[in-house]
Amino acid sequence: MKAQLKGSLALLEIFLKGMAMGAADVVPGVSGGTIAFISGIYDRLLAAVAACSPEKLLWLLKGRFREVWQAIDGSFLFTLLAGILFSIATLARLITYLLETHTVLLWSFFFGLILVSVLVIARQIARWNLYVVLAFMAGAAFAYLITVAVPLQLPVTPLSIFIGGSIAICAMILPGVSGSFILLLLGLYAPVLAAVMHFDIGLLGFFVLGCIVGLMSFSRLLSWLLGHARNITLAFLTGLLIGSLNKVWPWKQTQSWIEGGHGEQIPLLQVNVMPGEYESLTGMASQWQAGVALMLLAVVLVLALEWLGRRSAR
Repeated sequence: MKAQLKGSLALLEIFLKGMAMGAADVVPGVSGGTIAFISGIYDRLLAAVAACSPEKLLWLLKGRFREVWQAIDGSFLFTLLAGILFSIATLARLITYLLETHTVLLWSFFFGLILVSVLVIARQIARWNLYVVLAFMAGAAFAYLITVAVPLQLPVTPLSIFIGGSIAICAMILPGVSGSFILLLLGLYAPVLAAVMHFDIGLLGFFVLGCIVGLMSFSRLLSWLLGHARNITLAFLTGLLIGSLNKVWPWKQTQSWIEGGHGEQIPLLQVNVMPGEYESLTGMASQWQAGVALMLLAVVLVLALEWLGRRSAR
């Protein structure tokens, strides 16, 4: 009985972490991979996804269901996925509402979350040397360049949708890099949203196929890197978080917009400003006191998640 209760509580914990990942993925500029890392399930997630190889499909065709379930860590993977999907289905509207009505406060919370995540991940680097420092700088530069990149406008073809899906899903599992923001940069965010709204099976099929190919290949590479060059890989991932802070700074001036799937205006190009300048440019209150308070709240929550991650790993 105690073992069953312990197992049920473990699955509930995984489900809740999946919900947190789903909530983060809804926001363009925030990655569910960040939540996976700070909650202590990143390595396990990569290993489970990397195990979903074509070989396992052959096992299924041969009726080796139990072996497949064990090989891919099925209980963990499907419970986490259920949490992500449940969160997206239930919290997407709330987070979209908060983005529209309490933009500064929501970005303040995510800024604090990513800032403290830098400390959490950096503490896992066992030894710093020149290569580790260079990896850290490369990650920071890469993420920063993404946040200031001029958006492209790729033609909406099956090939571009496939490539966009494969790149976006890779970004989604990287801490600090948002898959939805990558789609914005490629000029494919609105077409993909429109395909979802109109249930365009053709384009959605190529997008999902791209996601599957990208996820299967990239998760294996990332899992291998964490196993064979962990310090350098962790330094690169920490750099990604540092570089992404430019995107999640709460006080911004929007220079251009893109139309979403429901006709709403989504910020595309933005520049960071200080709270006082934000008030003069927009005529709205900066709410910097509440913003700082939410940053501190995010720090507390991340440290609590890290503690839960260490406790569940024992």
